[in-house]
Amino acid sequence: MPDDRITLRFMAVPADVAASGSTVAAGSVLEWIDKAAYACAVGWSASDTVTAYVGNVHFTRPIRSGNLVEVHARIIHTGRTSMHVLVTVETTDVRAREYSPATHCILVFVAVDDAGKPHEVPTWAPHSDVDRELQQNATARLEPRKRIQTVMRSQEYTDDGTTPRTVFRFLAAPADANWGGNAHGGTVMRWIDEAAFATAAAWSSESAVAVYSGGIHFYRPIQIGHIVEVDARLIHTGKRSMHISIRVRSGSPRTPHDLQLTTQCMSIFVAIGADGHAEPVAPLTLITAEDKRLDQHARDLMELRAPLVMMPVDHLHLP
Repeated sequence: MPDDRITLRFMAVPADVAASGSTVAAGSVLEWIDKAAYACAVGWSASDTVTAYVGNVHFTRPIRSGNLVEVHARIIHTGRTSMHVLVTVETTDVRAREYSPATHCILVFVAVDDAGKPHEVPTWAPHSDVDRELQQNATARLEPRKRIQTVMRSQEYTDDGTTPRTVFRFLAAPADANWGGNAHGGTVMRWIDEAAFATAAAWSSESAVAVYSGGIHFYRPIQIGHIVEVDARLIHTGKRSMHISIRVRSGSPRTPHDLQLTTQCMSIFVAIGADGHAEPVAPLTLITAEDKRLDQHARDLMELRAPLVMMPVDHLHLP
């Protein structure tokens, strides 16, 4: 039976740092997470895989350039063709060598054959009490995840919205490709974070940082050479938080006005002050019916996620 876990170890470098220049960008961390989870899923399934979902990414502590980083990935549940992978990121100062948790999340991958069609994976079974607790947490999220996805997909985003918005538009390059010839899931998540940061920074300051990304649903692959449009819109503000909805669409350059939804998610940013704490942000002005509807949408998502039990990752160490 193939191994069910993997650890990547490396050093954070200046190229990983956010535009603010102080800490590693959330997009870089998301790429690390996707790479480790992808390697774990490929090792378990002995086939190529595609990212289907990334959820509940909590950025609990900043990572700085020069830190040593360990990214642990382990299988915690399997469906017929899917693999649920828990990823935890730990970091340390190079002199200390005492790792502390920085973030964690769950990713779902689907195994695909040479034709890109889903195929069955070996069934994973828990071997310890920790394994069983992790699997129970993963399975408890299945139905809530479906409800959240339904709510997110039901929303319409039109030009009637007046809240701040950032749109990036470019071609998916060969350097973005995975083994299947489509854009890496981690690369797409970096694009998402960049557009969300631009929106948050414009509303607050360049000290804006992501503290949460959730409900990252991948609906279809992005082909290399296709147009990519990343649309980030600020839809809700709390006293110190900015809730940004991001939607990624893609399509052939021959039909640039017929782009299809490929990915969507919600990210929460805060602006960090000189004292290291989140600063108050200006309240969002809601003018149109769409502004008010999307503001309520953000509130509904918070309510849907509130009952979810946190993944039990405290003191979780992977050999």
